[in-house]
Amino acid sequence: MKTRMKLERHLSPPPGLREKMKFYCLLLVLSMAVACQKTASPPAQSASSIKVESKSGRPIVLTTSAAEFQVLPSGSVQAFLLKDGAKLTLDLPSPDANYLSQDGKNIRFTFDLDHAIINQASGKLGSGKRIDIPAHASESANLQATLHVEAYDDFPNLLLTSVDYKNGGSSDLKIDHAIAQQHRFDSSVSGKPNDMWTYQGASIDWGKEDIFKLKKGFSQVNAMGEVVKGGYGGGIPVVAFWNASVGEAIGHVETMPLTLSLPVRVSNDETVNASIDIPANMTLKPGESFATPRSFVAVYSGDFYEPLHLWSRVLQKEGWEIPKPSNEAYNVSWCGWGYEFNVTPAQMLGTVPKLKELGIKWATLDDRWFNDYGDWRPRSDTFPGDSITKMADDFHKENMLVQLWWLPLGVEDGQGKWPSHKYGVADVVKEHPEWLILDKNGKHGRMTRNLAALCPALPEVQEYYKRLTERFIRDWGFDGSKLDNIYSVPMCYNPAHHHKSPQDSVNAVADVYKTIYQTTRALKPESVTQACPCGTPPSLAWLPYIDQAVTADPVGAKQVRSRTKVYKALLGPEAAVYGDHVELSAMSRVGNDWLEHGDDFASTIGTGGVVGTKFVWPDRGPKFKTVNLTREKDARWKKWIGIYNQKMLSKGTFLDLYTYGYDFPEAYAIQKDGNMYYAFFADGDNPAPREVELRGLKPGTYHVVDYAEGTDLGTVQASAGQAPRLKTEFKQHLLLEVTPQ
Repeated sequence: MKTRMKLERHLSPPPGLREKMKFYCLLLVLSMAVACQKTASPPAQSASSIKVESKSGRPIVLTTSAAEFQVLPSGSVQAFLLKDGAKLTLDLPSPDANYLSQDGKNIRFTFDLDHAIINQASGKLGSGKRIDIPAHASESANLQATLHVEAYDDFPNLLLTSVDYKNGGSSDLKIDHAIAQQHRFDSSVSGKPNDMWTYQGASIDWGKEDIFKLKKGFSQVNAMGEVVKGGYGGGIPVVAFWNASVGEAIGHVETMPLTLSLPVRVSNDETVNASIDIPANMTLKPGESFATPRSFVAVYSGDFYEPLHLWSRVLQKEGWEIPKPSNEAYNVSWCGWGYEFNVTPAQMLGTVPKLKELGIKWATLDDRWFNDYGDWRPRSDTFPGDSITKMADDFHKENMLVQLWWLPLGVEDGQGKWPSHKYGVADVVKEHPEWLILDKNGKHGRMTRNLAALCPALPEVQEYYKRLTERFIRDWGFDGSKLDNIYSVPMCYNPAHHHKSPQDSVNAVADVYKTIYQTTRALKPESVTQACPCGTPPSLAWLPYIDQAVTADPVGAKQVRSRTKVYKALLGPEAAVYGDHVELSAMSRVGNDWLEHGDDFASTIGTGGVVGTKFVWPDRGPKFKTVNLTREKDARWKKWIGIYNQKMLSKGTFLDLYTYGYDFPEAYAIQKDGNMYYAFFADGDNPAPREVELRGLKPGTYHVVDYAEGTDLGTVQASAGQAPRLKTEFKQHLLLEVTPQ
């Protein structure tokens, strides 16, 4: 059964479970099939070691092996990291963590801790403790609530919560929003109020930073799930905050892309307010109940890597399956986008001698080889006849692999245009107008590039994308797909689709990408399916259905590095993460556009990414001046691609040893074949003495080499509890190979 059609908890049935399922239907975030889904009896598990202290008039305290969580009468949770004998937190007591909104007014609750019910919890997340806490609305005795709190031994840094609400009165109750996990964070433990960095996983706008230091006056909605303004959307439903000592994060752990928001605001007193805002937009009839999604608060040491890795581990326990990348996903890739929209087979194949000389295995046929979005047939002016198939065959004859660019779900309906061409009407739209997503007004829903969208919830649409994938991979001979501009789709109100919820279209995005991935893998086991959410964070909808992540049109080398670390956290420390075209590692703003002139291979190699480029060769004239592979660039490309192919650090194990924003210089570590590899990056271009710390080494003597420059830096001694320090001088970067003696 498809993931979107069920939400298995495998817990002892809590009060209001059926009402909870009904809420998801009313919230338009799950299908009604959830309400009648039966769960199997959980396997027998050992008793939890989590301690629960409940005393009258005091907070309920849950203590795990790594953290302490205090549940207050307001329903808020304060999280404390237990580290080196200290209790560290960013949490301030919050007056309300869980409440409802009605006509602009908040309905608040008082939680009766004295009548809490404490039980063992077991299931997909292992052994743990579950607490059910009754509550009543301060303004109405007829509105009741139950707060469910879950903690698990295998996830000691995490606390899960959800709330069941019930209308116990005799009249209808209109609900606009449900608020969950409201927190106030303060970084005063470090002596500097608001000295905090943040990760915010919303897909909002091209090039927008998702990792940055918070400042007074900051405010961001962080909408998740359905498509947002500009055609973006999807996102990772996590917001994280940290300083040098401790971090906290909130989000939800449902395995589908719920449409909600995680607003963050820095108040005038410099405290940070964060919560989960669920748009209910519903009327609760007498006796009816609903519940919030399962949300979490996590407390940890380090930066964004820790909560993202923790979140991914939880989703994998809940049913997410992260595939192991194919071996080919780690090979260097060249992309024909240097030739832009009107690339030809001759231009693509003309680069083959240089690709082979440089040791590049992949070639990508990029944007606008096709007639229109939706039908995906070759353009008659640039790829006439069977030239696209012949081109793929010619690459194969040279022992090279070739990838095809395309954009699922988007279709041309005669409205709008893109810089490449004015939109016509795709044949698939003419033949199947009933497949289109419609908005509330009955008009075609719009997605990225202002395209209309086929509804992914329809089985016939899923089958259509299966057939397209078979055409590209089996019939034309391509070895994988570059899926680009991949975000989300609008909610669907098309009455012909008989959706149980308009949210069905958003949930079903995963089904289409799963179809593409599995079809490709079945046809070619060593294929590579890449997904690029251009300029933004990825979406949990399609993240489990790719071989290779991509840093997604980074605006400079800094984003190459930080986004590589994000994907290593989400997909695993050995994940294949394409660093995108190296030309993007340095960019200058020119009006509303960008001039790309980067050559920073170190930011990809040093962080464990996969190298890529889009150079033009041989010289094609002034039109392609910025990407032409000059003699000087040729030597540099040859050096760095040679280093990448020799070291293959992308296949190593990424280690989270340095805290982003607090360890200087910015640093990364990778373990491979018994050696340690470090990458340090300076803030500026000026050479200066810098002392770097080589963390993660076992006691012993180590030989240190700058592998980028071939310089022997001598030996260092590591001892228990003491990382060796190395005095160095470098400009932009320092790449070290550390070998045990």
